[in-house]
Amino acid sequence: MLDHVFSPITINGMRLKNRMVVTPMVTDYCNEDGTATEKWLAYHEEKAKGGFGLIITEDYNVAPNGHGFKATAGFWNDGQIESHSALPPRVHRHGAKILAQIYHCGRQTNSGAIPGMKARSSSRIACPFSDIMPEPFTTEEVKEVVSQFGDAALRAKKAGFDGVQIHAAHGYLITQFFSTYSNKRLDEYGGNFWNRTRFVREIIKNVREKCGGDFVIDIRLSGSEFVEGGLTIEDTKAIAMMVEDAGVDMIHVSLGNYLTFDWNIPSGYREHGLIAEHAKAVKSVVKVPVTVVGRINDPFLADSVIASGQADLVGMGRASLVDPGMPNKAKEGRFEDIRRCFGCDKGCIGVLLSDNPITCVLNPELGYEWEGGIKPAEVKKNVAIVGAGPGGLEAAIYAAKRGHKVTVFEKEDHNGGQFFFAAVPPGKGEITDFLVWQTTQCRKLGVEIRYNTEATMENLKELNPDYVILASGATNKRPPIPGLRDDARVVDPGDVLGGKVMYGKRIVVIGGALVGTETAHFLAQELRDVSIVEMRSEISTDAVFPVKVDVNRHLDERHVKKYVNTAVKEIRPEGVVIADEQGVEQTLPCDQIVVAAGRDPYKPLEAGLKEAGIAYSVIGDANGNKEAGDAIREAFLLCRTL
Repeated sequence: MLDHVFSPITINGMRLKNRMVVTPMVTDYCNEDGTATEKWLAYHEEKAKGGFGLIITEDYNVAPNGHGFKATAGFWNDGQIESHSALPPRVHRHGAKILAQIYHCGRQTNSGAIPGMKARSSSRIACPFSDIMPEPFTTEEVKEVVSQFGDAALRAKKAGFDGVQIHAAHGYLITQFFSTYSNKRLDEYGGNFWNRTRFVREIIKNVREKCGGDFVIDIRLSGSEFVEGGLTIEDTKAIAMMVEDAGVDMIHVSLGNYLTFDWNIPSGYREHGLIAEHAKAVKSVVKVPVTVVGRINDPFLADSVIASGQADLVGMGRASLVDPGMPNKAKEGRFEDIRRCFGCDKGCIGVLLSDNPITCVLNPELGYEWEGGIKPAEVKKNVAIVGAGPGGLEAAIYAAKRGHKVTVFEKEDHNGGQFFFAAVPPGKGEITDFLVWQTTQCRKLGVEIRYNTEATMENLKELNPDYVILASGATNKRPPIPGLRDDARVVDPGDVLGGKVMYGKRIVVIGGALVGTETAHFLAQELRDVSIVEMRSEISTDAVFPVKVDVNRHLDERHVKKYVNTAVKEIRPEGVVIADEQGVEQTLPCDQIVVAAGRDPYKPLEAGLKEAGIAYSVIGDANGNKEAGDAIREAFLLCRTL
């Protein structure tokens, strides 16, 4: 099995041991002056250690005003070479190769990322998400930027990198020249197709002249921008032929720009391998190897993409965040030990968009690789955990790795807590992969999980624990709406998603945060007549942009009615009485009411533990309405020193 993805390939003298590629993902792990940190170095080394054949680091800026984020790497001056020269040897020692992605963000930046500097672009058109109007480069300045790309590549070579990837995708500066969506120039870099691709052709030539014929040059292209007036796959096929002729050694196919962010960072609502057809189209017109990315989160998917001739290499960026050891585990046949990304975009994108270092909902060790992993505890303890939700079982896993004896009490007949219900709505089913992974790891580590057993002070005392972790979750809130509390039609999202009640025909969901909208989506797919009532101006405000786009699209397709800026005034036999901003009331007839109005911490054992003098900690929902990723990270941070 997996013969295709584990077959070696040689690209301009660079021999890769397999076809699994860590694609560039912004981390914000560097210093703001563009130099490397130990956090940055260890993060990449962990992926090389895990067996990936090629690692492509992200966003080495070629100029100080090329920052899209404030703490990305830089090769705009020679002083940055020394710190980054530590990275290639650490990757090479594990048998992997490494490319430095060189880029300029152009207009896709903000005043926080380039304080006191002007944004620059092909034309005076602002990025829809920026707070800066860019200034167009003059013709002479464009040639200076060409040289900056070449100089950055040369610094990468001096630092020991095997090559560079020129970032010409996702709406960054080079794409801003490619596309008539953003390029309105009237000089030799604007107008016709030949002129609009002149910038990248000159960059490739400059890099080749400065770095030599044996230095690998990769280029990342967006197969399509999916915007009015933007690049299409036919444009990109022509660009691919041009850049091959200009001298690139490989081509990496992605999609979209900032306006179509949901395409280049696809959520779990999108199909696996959604870019494969675009890569196949590019591969049909070039002879150099083609890499594809996009919702490929399993080695079997990667193998099938290559076997079907759609690409030569497979990018598994977010998959490598969730499990940097995926290739080694796959090669050893340890498929049940692989954690797989389910496309929540929460830690890798949601955190990043606030310009903070990335995290991962499912891998709490991300960003902590520099600490050297989990070490055995000097004193082994008897640990009891209340609750087998994602936080509870993650605590069990790390406590067991430390060598502690671990017992978990779970009142339900399954693990997962609220995360179990989160797996039920459309586009969320892969959450179960993680829930199965947790129980598998617990079994292998000797963790005892007592299902159908509610923790009490009596059975805890019988266990005589040295430490107790309360991961007992939360209870659903019931807002003080007249008529709500005693109405038999009122149910919780978990009642619906867990199959505890049969769905009504006409359903009103109170609460338009992600729990409410996902429950509404599920009910609409069950062909119910669904309405969402939300006090805020829009629904899914707690969702990351790609998820928000997708869930709203599906709600519209399923004809879910959305009442925003709307309050629920009363529950009557004839339905739910709502009022808009002007106070205009109407009644929504219904035979079922789903209340998704938040949750209150549930920790009934805390007082008893205090009284008994038993050491304990509270994590997850029980510690204050935390999301799954918060609970998982909280468990890791607690147990790594327990």
